Amino acid sequence: MKIDYYEVLEISKSATQAEIKKAYRKQALKYHPDKNPGDKTAEEKFKQAAEAYEILSDPNKKSRYDQFGHAAFEGGAGGGFQGGHMNMEDIFSQFGDIFGGAFGGGGFSGFGGSSSRGRARVKGSNLRIRVKLTLEEIANGVEKKVKVRRKVQAEGASFKTCSTCHGSGQVMRVTNTILGRMQTSSTCPTCHGAGEILDKRPKNADNSGLIQKEETVSIKIPAGVTEGVQLKVNGKGNAAPGNNSIDGDLIVVVEELEHETLKREGTNLHHDLYINFSEAVMGVSKNIDTVSGKVKIKIEPGTQSGKILRLRGKGLPSIERYGSGDLLVHINVWTPQNLSKEQKQFFEKMIDDENFIPNPSKNDKSFFEKVKDMFS
Repeated sequence: MKIDYYEVLEISKSATQAEIKKAYRKQALKYHPDKNPGDKTAEEKFKQAAEAYEILSDPNKKSRYDQFGHAAFEGGAGGGFQGGHMNMEDIFSQFGDIFGGAFGGGGFSGFGGSSSRGRARVKGSNLRIRVKLTLEEIANGVEKKVKVRRKVQAEGASFKTCSTCHGSGQVMRVTNTILGRMQTSSTCPTCHGAGEILDKRPKNADNSGLIQKEETVSIKIPAGVTEGVQLKVNGKGNAAPGNNSIDGDLIVVVEELEHETLKREGTNLHHDLYINFSEAVMGVSKNIDTVSGKVKIKIEPGTQSGKILRLRGKGLPSIERYGSGDLLVHINVWTPQNLSKEQKQFFEKMIDDENFIPNPSKNDKSFFEKVKDMFS
């Protein structure tokens, strides 16, 4: 069952970033593991609050969630916790500052029995790639396999506890002030908060114990994505040094390839169909492209240029899975420009023929009325 992030934090969609942070702190303190030892329900609500905050506190992720809901983060391309993949230590490492002085400055004593207070979990840098998709792939969803060069820990690399901070990731400093002795902490300059440093460096590794490696990554892209949408594959970015580190993420930017005959507008598709004068007069059947293959449509005798045929459900699916758009076929009657002598004589005779004199009825809508109907 998908959780509504706004309901979890008990806020509205118009909440400011300050209100989102305040709401998360309220929920996190309420269901904090130190306050609810052994309570699995409280633990789950604590994780849900962190998941909601991780999305809504990021303007880019919040915008994608508001537009596409959970579908924006599905198929291995999510931006949240993906159903609880982050453990309690991850949550405190990422959001511990939210708790301020409560519960010992954001650390925790339960869930494993050891406190990680003060020690940062180093995360590798993210990688970004662009993936080109056809309209057909966007219509059906697709799994793409791409080759990515990423940093990984070299085989044989080992790490030891940092001698500067003794594994805490923090260094303490005592300063004498007019108010007395003041103790402050800061990130360890030697290990940068990781609590450990490289001990054994393999020959082909860099100074962090990392090497470049090419990997094939499978990316599941949901149907209905749009140009510029960013998807995330967790843990497929660069690695960070150390046993306590986590890999960065792979950011996938969607790029739409231009279709030969179809133009996209949201979930609707447009197709310009050109017919000749004789076909418009006599009527004709035509095969046209859709994202699911060719379909045959019938052009009635006497069809006017500018007529729009709507093929319902033949557009693109909504990424929210609320149905599909339509395919709008715009009829354009092609006026011949190079006529033979005999053809010219024929049309000269027809100029004053009553059947060739324009006589639109009330049912023949203007161009602007057709456009208005198309968007209604």
